[in-house]
Amino acid sequence: MRYSWILFDADETLFHFDGFAGLKYMFASFGVDFSPQDYQAYQARSAPLWVNYQNGVISAAELQHQRFQDWSQRLTVSTEQLNSDFLAAMAKVSPPLPGAVELISALQDKAQLGIITNGFTAMQQERLAHAGWQDTFSPLVISEEVGIAKPDVGIFEHAFNLMGNPPKEQILMVGDNPHSDILGGLNAGIDTCWLNASGDRAPANIQPHYEVGSLNQLQQLLLNKTHPC
Repeated sequence: MRYSWILFDADETLFHFDGFAGLKYMFASFGVDFSPQDYQAYQARSAPLWVNYQNGVISAAELQHQRFQDWSQRLTVSTEQLNSDFLAAMAKVSPPLPGAVELISALQDKAQLGIITNGFTAMQQERLAHAGWQDTFSPLVISEEVGIAKPDVGIFEHAFNLMGNPPKEQILMVGDNPHSDILGGLNAGIDTCWLNASGDRAPANIQPHYEVGSLNQLQQLLLNKTHPC
């Protein structure tokens, strides 16, 4: 195989991420029947916060606080408690994506595997444990801990240091988000593979080295005996 290191994003690359299901599960414990309309309102507040977080405008703690401010006031529960309960709920409703288990099993003895994610520590570690992957990925780089989010080159350089700074041509970044995963990998000087399950068109200024529609296709691409990626 061409690459000795494969770095993965987590949400919607290795793990399913259904924010509505997680919020509905979490709010049920407070006696709230969380509706699709509630989710639309939550997303309208949360989505710009994630953009600001990825751009370094706000911290992970500020994002976690601000996205639940309205609900904190309605339920008289702290934003810290709501955020903690939400992350725990998401860990329970976020199984590996189709093909993920087979892919990781096939790659484990052929390359070193790592994760770079803009997610939060509590959810990532619990999901990895549920999947039996708690010892599979090293480094496990989480933006909340590093204080830098993709696409900032700094989070990639942090990962490279933990990896012992291997030659960049030996590293492949795999992710579903062209703006954070692919642009970040390109800016860091490594090859990238866009997991484009929905068949979207790539932004004009972002050109991944590879594009696949599923993890099964990625496995075939990486382990092709004739033209190994």
